[in-house]
Amino acid sequence: MTSLIFATNNKHKVEEIRSALAGRFRIIPLSEAGIDRDIPEPHDTLGENASEKSSVIHALTGADCFSEDSGLEVNALGGAPGVRSARYAGEPSDAGANIRKLLHAMDGIDDRSARFRTIISLILEGKEYTFEGECPGKITLDIDGDGGFGYDPVFIPEGADRTFARMTIDQKNRFSHRRKALDAMLSFLLGKP
Repeated sequence: MTSLIFATNNKHKVEEIRSALAGRFRIIPLSEAGIDRDIPEPHDTLGENASEKSSVIHALTGADCFSEDSGLEVNALGGAPGVRSARYAGEPSDAGANIRKLLHAMDGIDDRSARFRTIISLILEGKEYTFEGECPGKITLDIDGDGGFGYDPVFIPEGADRTFARMTIDQKNRFSHRRKALDAMLSFLLGKP
């Protein structure tokens, strides 16, 4: 089985990606690869941050690897929190504080439309490839559910009747921006000779 280092230690993301790739690839998070360091996300776009993370891991290991950067983009907030989604309320990253800040910023706003976006950067045999996925939806008025992570308790994907936080991983994968980007990467990998 082909191994890919995944440039994260976020257990929720690792679980989602292992579920989505259905055992076709061995996914190795940073902790299992013996890499104990935070990789900076200094850029202003998801794509640049994803590329930064995969490039750092490839430089450290020489191994095939991938990373992703995801963000929630709210139309009424001009695309915020966007690339700063994980640290929207400041350092250190705190999902609860981020959600509270978002709901406060949305107070009294009728247009609740938003989208999650993911960019994956894959480095395979020393060459970089990128894949994108998005999930349109809307922001709820209040927190609804305690599953998932990040903004899942306040985001209902288009075509669903509940937040990501009230879905199983399989249900979430039917809508997920991360899953769409992963499916594109998987199609590419399976199409390789």
